[in-house]
Amino acid sequence: MSGDARENLTYELFGTAVRELARTVADDGFEPDIILSIARGGLFVAGGLGYALDVKNLHVMNVEFYTGVGETLDMPVMLPPVPNAVDLGRKKVLVADDVADTGKTLKLVHDFCAEHVAEVRSAVIYEKPQSLVKCEYVWKRTDAWINFPWSVEPPVVRRQGQILDA
Repeated sequence: MSGDARENLTYELFGTAVRELARTVADDGFEPDIILSIARGGLFVAGGLGYALDVKNLHVMNVEFYTGVGETLDMPVMLPPVPNAVDLGRKKVLVADDVADTGKTLKLVHDFCAEHVAEVRSAVIYEKPQSLVKCEYVWKRTDAWINFPWSVEPPVVRRQGQILDA
């Protein structure tokens, strides 16, 4: 990977990517009962897939791994509220995230689901070659740094409520 290689995903291109990703899922014949998004980046993907695949049952799993640019915890951890295993039942689950980078977050969620559901598959916009999880549905494979439209700009407010970008 060259040091300045970048994937620049715009909101417009994201719209195309999520529709093409949904088409891949549909063409494969997989009909998920639930789409489980990995917050935060997976929320956008899950929402788009939910509409495109006509799945209204969306759940969110909060997992913390990246604490900053290039800074991670040793292992990802699930943050409360963790989805109830009863809610997942014996359903077909599609796990949605924006990127499978190391794959550790996806593996944590995939392993959690595998114990409780009939079938679990994963869909991502981007998958990196080093990912521990090889996703069933991938829009694009890359080893470049990815600029997502929702995370390239700094927050407009500080957590204390002070406006930064007026």
